[in-house]
Amino acid sequence: MQPDLRPISPALQIYRPQLTSVLSITHRLTGVLLSLGAVVLVGWIAAAAAGPQAYGALTKVIGSAWGRVAMFMWVFSLFFHLCNGIRHLMWDAGYGFDLHAIYTSGWMVVVASALLSIVVWFLGMSFVVR
Repeated sequence: MQPDLRPISPALQIYRPQLTSVLSITHRLTGVLLSLGAVVLVGWIAAAAAGPQAYGALTKVIGSAWGRVAMFMWVFSLFFHLCNGIRHLMWDAGYGFDLHAIYTSGWMVVVASALLSIVVWFLGMSFVVR
């Protein structure tokens, strides 16, 4: 008898990513990023309370190119998590379960998150004193 070379359970290489699975994984990742951003926010508040030297050092790190990328990712994570959470609330209420509505709401989450992030980022950057 020849050995069966098929995988015992469906493996990742069999399934292609779908919008719903990508959004589900991204929702979890943005939750983690929000938690990490909250730690940075607490550090920022603690540095402000510690005095001008600590605050200046942390502001310099946050104002660097990498710091700005991280801040933009945090803002995007906030809006993605919010928009996708609203989508899930609609599902909890029993709306939007047909396939077309699922994909439409999924793309709406992506577009709304990107637009909100860009708008807030540019509004916030317009108030930054250089």
